Parts: sequence; structure tokens; C-alpha cells
Amino acid sequence: MKDISDTELKEIVEEVVSSLMRDKPEGVSIPEAPSGEKESVGSSPNKIVAIGADHGGFQLKETLKVFLAENGYSVVDCGTNSSDSVDYPDFARAVAEQVRSGSAWRGIMIDGAGIGSCMATNKVPGVRAAMCYDYATAYNSREHNNANLLTLGAGLIGSSLAKQILGTFLETEFGGGRHARRVDKIMEIEK
Repeated sequence: MKDISDTELKEIVEEVVSSLMRDKPEGVSIPEAPSGEKESVGSSPNKIVAIGADHGGFQLKETLKVFLAENGYSVVDCGTNSSDSVDYPDFARAVAEQVRSGSAWRGIMIDGAGIGSCMATNKVPGVRAAMCYDYATAYNSREHNNANLLTLGAGLIGSSLAKQILGTFLETEFGGGRHARRVDKIMEIEK
């Protein structure tokens, strides 16, 4: 498999989103990605974000911690603290518990693919985790599903795309309306 740069990956994602927008069924709305290289997520004082990773996500976690701090977020680092092999469910649970308890406004968990962490965090009551891999999934997870925890696959995306996904996840408001009824039904399953 050929390694591709963040720029090449962004171009591929933009091409796919553009294609979807051209071929979408009538009445379906697909959000547009932000233009330019904007990575700022705005100043958000008093918003605490819990972040964690396993060994595969450690480097990306460190990068995203800086990105969050630069944009005015308070960061709670739930570990791991090196690239030594660890078990992702331990750190996924720690992040999810921060969100469940209300100690953190949002959570981010990073492992190699993002899938296992998504499964683990969704076992914690009150957590609505979404594994996102592009702008559209980040936007949809917040607007339609009111996701409160983001999982990322460090082995699948580069740091530039991860920043774009994270910025979108943090900036996008929940749409409410018909989506609120559906999120309520998701939360009913926990009872």
C-alpha cells in the first residue's frame, strides 16, 4: 500500500464529498467542508476535553493536545504516556468516564483504527461515541447524533486531517428537532 500525504488524502476526501454532492438524491443535504487551510476551532474557555490513546495513537494524541490548548480548550490527558504497548480499552474507559461524569465536555480517544475504542467507549452509559474519518462524518456525528466522544484511527489519518475532524467535531452544534427524538431513542436502549 502506497503512503499518501495529508494533502493527497484531503484532496481525495474533497473529491469524494464533491461527487456525493453531485449525485445525492433530491432533498438530501450534505454539508460542505470548510474552505482553505483553517484549523482553528475558536476560543472555548471553560470547555474541558478529555483525551486518551493507546500506543498506536500516542503521537497523534500529543499533537492534538497542543492543537486543543492553542484553541483555548482545557485538556485532561487520560494516558497513555508513551508508545509502549498497552490495551486501548483501559484508556477508552478512562476518557468515557470523564464524559459520563460531566468532568469533560467532550472526549477524544485514539487508537490504531478507532474502531475498538469506539466499541469500548459506547459501553459506558451516557456516552455517544463516533468513529470519524473525514469532515462529513464528524459533522454528521454532532449535528444528527449529538456525539460527545470522538474516536480516531491514527493509522488511517494524518495529523492535518485529524485536526480538521476534531475542529469540526468541537464546533458543530447538535441540530435538535427530529434528530433529538432519534437520539432519545438511542439513549433509551441503555435503560
